[in-house]
Amino acid sequence: MSMPIIRPILKKDNKQIASVIREVLIDFGVPKVGTAYADVTLDALYEAYQKPRAIYYVVELNGKILGGGGISQLENSEENICELQKMYFSPEVRGLGLGRKMISLCIEKAKEFNFEKCYLETMTYMEAAQGLYKKNGFEYIDGPLGDTGHYSCPVHMLKDL
Repeated sequence: MSMPIIRPILKKDNKQIASVIREVLIDFGVPKVGTAYADVTLDALYEAYQKPRAIYYVVELNGKILGGGGISQLENSEENICELQKMYFSPEVRGLGLGRKMISLCIEKAKEFNFEKCYLETMTYMEAAQGLYKKNGFEYIDGPLGDTGHYSCPVHMLKDL
């Protein structure tokens, strides 16, 4: 089996990555309201990340998009904090270390972009993801930062860069 590659998103990836994210969210039983599922940008991720201090990566295997993740300024926050966003992987590429690689890539970019902290939101039952975040220096915080619109995500984590 060839190994998946991680690369910056292209416009042609929009439809595939939106589909992957929705499938993963449905698989995990995530509410469709107040989560990434309902984001207006989900069908145009390439365009959404064409702004300063933002980047989105996709995981590609044999021409097929199987996951992704990115960083961008935390919405509705005056602080110098980025958010790790829309990091999801299809079941067929889980367990290959791509989550660790994706976080590492995003954190390096966040430092390059001179962010001071990185924030994320997730679901209580996404325990494997939380374990991965903890291993990469994220710590639990008591409530949300900024206003991402993801009011259905009860777990909030932060990492100093």
